[in-house]
Amino acid sequence: MTIVAHRFWCDAVLCGRRIFCEQFDNGVLARFGRRTERLETIVHHLGLAIGGRPAAAFARRLMVPVSSDTLLRVLRRRVVDQNDELTVIGIDDFAFRRGQTSGTIVCDLERRKPVTLLPRRALDTPRVWLAGHQSISIVARDRGGGYGEAIAKALPEAE
Repeated sequence: MTIVAHRFWCDAVLCGRRIFCEQFDNGVLARFGRRTERLETIVHHLGLAIGGRPAAAFARRLMVPVSSDTLLRVLRRRVVDQNDELTVIGIDDFAFRRGQTSGTIVCDLERRKPVTLLPRRALDTPRVWLAGHQSISIVARDRGGGYGEAIAKALPEAE
């Protein structure tokens, strides 16, 4: 489906902007957006469910050509800012670029949403972030990665 937007030209000499484009409601198309909100939601859910290259391959089969980098960009853009206090989280390694750049993903397990993507896997990065969120009482993690030590130092009361 293609969205057709009207273009308008300004003849005023002092106008800094020469071409204007028709605006849509935020529920239809975001400002300067290239995808509708519905398609953006589909791309977001594909990235969450499958992630990276497999999601890009599956999206191509659905006639939604997006790259794996675009999927990750949509995920990062849609990470929800938490206004509510976090109580149960999951923490694990996350590959921004497989085999080259790794980070840490923190998910709110009650709401089933990613909270943040930390730029590094080093123990000090999650420890500093965890120390700023003292309301966390339960942390789910795998045995690897050394997150247990960071959790014990930042949140000694957490399970």
